[in-house]
Amino acid sequence: MDDQEPLLLIKARECLAGAESEFANGRYNNCANRCYYAAFQAAVAALDEHGFVPASGRGRTTWSHEALPATFIGELINRRKVYPSELRETLARTASLREAADYTHDLISETQASRALRRTRTFVETIIQRRGGEQQ
Repeated sequence: MDDQEPLLLIKARECLAGAESEFANGRYNNCANRCYYAAFQAAVAALDEHGFVPASGRGRTTWSHEALPATFIGELINRRKVYPSELRETLARTASLREAADYTHDLISETQASRALRRTRTFVETIIQRRGGEQQ
């Protein structure tokens, strides 16, 4: 396997950097949105690395927002134990926060955004670190 970082991890890093920038500038709704997509893309990269592909029903070639967390948690946390159980709630919690930020009349607070950013940073960094360790 080559040492080049997969495109999806590059995108996950970019989303995480965007979330950090949005947080620093007080744009907590945008921070929540970017946190979710950073975690989502990192999870896709992890699933790709372990040979999982999205179900191809209805011509789908990408992961749905429902199937991705179920497969990541079920296969890579619960079954194969590639990732620690502490990551189990990250996708669901960031998805819920993103939905509130994007689709409701509620505003995301600084505290909510800060917690999401911390969880997302841990999620993305763990996937990046495990990728390096798995290749040895």
